[in-house]
Amino acid sequence: MKKILFSQLVNAAFRLSWLNNFATMRIWSIHPKYLDSKGLVALWRETLLAKNVLENKTKGYKNHPQLTRFKGAKNAIDCINQYLWEIYKEAERRNYCFNKEKINQNFKSVTLTVTTGQVNFEIKHLKAKLKLRDKEKLKDLTAVKNFESHPLFKITEGDIEPWEKF
Repeated sequence: MKKILFSQLVNAAFRLSWLNNFATMRIWSIHPKYLDSKGLVALWRETLLAKNVLENKTKGYKNHPQLTRFKGAKNAIDCINQYLWEIYKEAERRNYCFNKEKINQNFKSVTLTVTTGQVNFEIKHLKAKLKLRDKEKLKDLTAVKNFESHPLFKITEGDIEPWEKF
């Protein structure tokens, strides 16, 4: 039987904890300008996956809690395309090369709501991520007094959204 060192167990537990808390799909309610480069690229990729789910083009992630607010909208496809368009605009502002052909740009503009509790939760979550991977971006965020939501969302009073898993 192979011996396992305590330090190996601690490292494995940390990695598992990190995966559970930080490496899950996240479709942010906060404006994409607050994300670091890794966060913005991940958001683009994960939202494209969400778009495929909403268009029934994939079998995975169909019941992911992050999709609840889009599924509940009158036209989920318009919502996800509008959401993607804002990510694309932020990527363009940073001179990243995201493929805008992946977005149906004929979406009807809509507004969804997000609660203050959800926005505050996401800010704390993002800061925890940035503390590990981008201290410079974290420093920039400490100067922000009033965080903006993603333009798809209007902020309303309330607790953390019921679909949030933490």
